[in-house]
Amino acid sequence: MRIDSPRQTSAAHAVALAAALACFAVPASAQPNMEKLKGMKVASTDLNIPLVPQTGANADAIKANLKRIKLPPGFQISLYAVVPDARHMAVAPSTNMLFVGTRKTTVWAVTNRNSGDAATEVKSFAPSLKFSNPNGVCWTKDGVLIVAEHNRVLSFPAAEFFYEGPDVAVGEILPQGKLIPPEEESFNHGARTCRIGPDGMLYITMGQPFNVPPRDKLDLYKQWGIGGIVRMNLDGSKREVYATGVRNSVGMDFNPKDGTLWFTDNQTDGMGDDIPAGEINRATKAGQFFGYPWKQGKTRITEFGYDKDPLPANIVDPQVYTIAHAADLGMVFYTGKSFPAKYQGGIFSAQHGSWNRTKPVGAQVLFTSLKPDGTADKTEVFAEGWLDDTGLYRGRPVDVAVAKDGSLLISDDFAGAIYRVTYTAP
Repeated sequence: MRIDSPRQTSAAHAVALAAALACFAVPASAQPNMEKLKGMKVASTDLNIPLVPQTGANADAIKANLKRIKLPPGFQISLYAVVPDARHMAVAPSTNMLFVGTRKTTVWAVTNRNSGDAATEVKSFAPSLKFSNPNGVCWTKDGVLIVAEHNRVLSFPAAEFFYEGPDVAVGEILPQGKLIPPEEESFNHGARTCRIGPDGMLYITMGQPFNVPPRDKLDLYKQWGIGGIVRMNLDGSKREVYATGVRNSVGMDFNPKDGTLWFTDNQTDGMGDDIPAGEINRATKAGQFFGYPWKQGKTRITEFGYDKDPLPANIVDPQVYTIAHAADLGMVFYTGKSFPAKYQGGIFSAQHGSWNRTKPVGAQVLFTSLKPDGTADKTEVFAEGWLDDTGLYRGRPVDVAVAKDGSLLISDDFAGAIYRVTYTAP
């Protein structure tokens, strides 16, 4: 009798899942390679995928810039990987690797083959597919990688095992044009993020494309969850709008202790350097409204006369107010054990830095502790120095993720890098 290893069993389950996903109807406009891969067919001829160089002048310059970064005592930062345009990260469940989204056309597979202090290999994932703004990446509990693009959501069973070649098993949770109406596609605020909730459903943040949405768009956006968060089953069914009143969230995570969903929000431009405040929010149930476009932070929105309206009832105020126009993006609850007790169970969040300010701010990582009741306590700067004294951005943090060993990973789409923060008791 043959007994498969757990890894073989997992892979076999993933292949079966991919075959099931392939049965969904596909629009006639689907990419030819998508059709082949859904049918478990070969779509490529060259099995060699070029690697991103991890040494040389560029890597040395990034390492030199890290000497400017200030951290609390006992913490160290190093270059983990050179990853062009690195945005949101998804740490693989079973192997020492992660997948990294971008706002361009590539998802990166980052592998650490020797379990050392830095990645050993970076290459594009599923290059036989054509991605479009594949910013959002996340994992299901059984090892399926989800990629949330601007207007499509894909699934890749056992991606951490099948990533070596250009052709991978793939399914469409939502085909192209089904996440938002195609006529609402925009170059602005199109980067999605995703998470799997405690309920097993897929959650996706949906930024709205305007600086401030016109009144004639509000009903449509509420219907689709644009300017909010939607959730659905992993086959795309039972889609519903989970939260509304959000301008452009590009980061969220579930608190593993109580299952509440926390998310960042980006501020309205053109209102001055110091307003509106940035936000980190907490959703405790479906259907909550977070105030936009009538209110953001503590500020009433003046465009289209929203400040003249009475405030809608039942606005859920932010848990954390951050400095205006620092561009709060990715966030994660720290579930590791290698950092001091102070940080365990708290939130790390990345500030990208905004264009809409006369004096630049941001380009740092924050830490927020929680009270015993699960609400936010204090927020402080954890890592800073990517914005130098001359106002020059030497890096722009996008996302944070907890590695298997408890270290903290930070992505930077400006420098094209992922950093690793570790702790050694002083």
